[in-house]
Order: sequence, then structure tokens, then C-alpha cells
Amino acid sequence: MSTAKSALIIGASRGLGLGLVRELLDRGWDVTATVRDAANAGELAALPVRVESLLLDDAPSQDRLAEALAGSHFDLVYINAGVYGPPHQSAIDASLADVGQLFMVNAIAPLRLAERLLPRLNPEKGVLAFMTSELGSVAGNQSGGMALYRASKAALNSLTRSFVAELGETGLTVLNLHPGWVRTDMGGESAPLDVETSARGLVDQVEGHAGRGGQFYLDYQGTTIDW
Repeated sequence: MSTAKSALIIGASRGLGLGLVRELLDRGWDVTATVRDAANAGELAALPVRVESLLLDDAPSQDRLAEALAGSHFDLVYINAGVYGPPHQSAIDASLADVGQLFMVNAIAPLRLAERLLPRLNPEKGVLAFMTSELGSVAGNQSGGMALYRASKAALNSLTRSFVAELGETGLTVLNLHPGWVRTDMGGESAPLDVETSARGLVDQVEGHAGRGGQFYLDYQGTTIDW
């Protein structure tokens, strides 16, 4: 009798995080998910998942989550985090508070959490996934626009590269995944993809890369993105 695979989804109250939870449950995974307040879990409360509280950009909250999961082991940890930043997206007009919050949530906090949760991951076939964006590609930036958001996701990609380089020999696979342009609160109503299609593709990449080791920067369809 096989044991179900287990996943931890960070940031699952709505949108892509919730979509990932639903997709994994449909595939028979055991799922733990985080929201800002587990007592107000929204749609997650009706699903067969363990729900934990986490304020991603708060170090004590990260510590409490790590302690709560001390006896748990996961095949997947998926850190789904992202804010757009100030509407003007201008480096000239941005305040220290604007930039600090944007880079903390999109780049620094995900790496801090990954470090804390690393002992909970299967070291042979585990997958650590970060929700990034094709806009974080420095090589692919031919059009400009969304400058601060782009920079924060480029910072996330760079930090994960350093993280992987420092891991040494391991069977762990690290994925930087672009979900496509999805109809969510951030993506807007005009986005061409629904959450279900994106989540299905993202989980396909997780399952397809488990056990391969190394790091991959991909979109939800498995297309490689230049760093």
C-alpha cells in the first residue's frame, strides 16, 4: 500500500495558492496550507487540509510555523508569495517603505522561510518551489514596464540561485515557476488563464521534476525561461 505524497502550500487563502491546494487534493496528496489567520481560513476550512497561520514577512511567525511542523515531512514545499508594489512602479517615486515591503515579501521572506523549512523536505526526491514570474528574467526584459515588481522577482531568482549553490550535493529539486498570466486579484479579469489551468500545469511540473535534483526556471507548461 503506497503512502500519499505530502505538500505544504504557503499562501493558500485564495487565487493560485488555493488552486494548488485543490489540484493536489484531486491527485491524492495530503496537504497542509498556510493563511494569515488559521481561525479564518475561508474556503480552505471546507477542504480536507491542515491549516496553519503564517505572516510571511514576520520572522517570529515563521519560527512558530517551523515549530508547529517539527514532526512533519513533505515531498513538496511551495512558497506562493507576491505583491505588486506601488501602482506607479517608478524607482524615482518609490519610498523606502514601498521598496522595503515589496522586496521583503517577494524575495527575502520566501528565502528565510525556505531555510527554516528545509529540514522538513524529503532530501532525496523533495521539491522546493517558488512562485516567481517570467518578469523576473533579466535576460528576457526587452520591453520594460512594471520595473519594481520585475526587480523584486529578479531578486528572488538570484537569491534562490545562491541558496541552491550553497546546498551542496542533494537530491532536492528547486523550481522557480511562472504561473502564466492568470485571472486572480493581481492578474486581473483580462488575463487569459484561469486558476485551474495554471495550477494543473504547475503541479505537472512539480511531479515531473521530483527526483531530478538541481534548479529549473520554468513556466506552467514546462518551457524553460532564461535567467
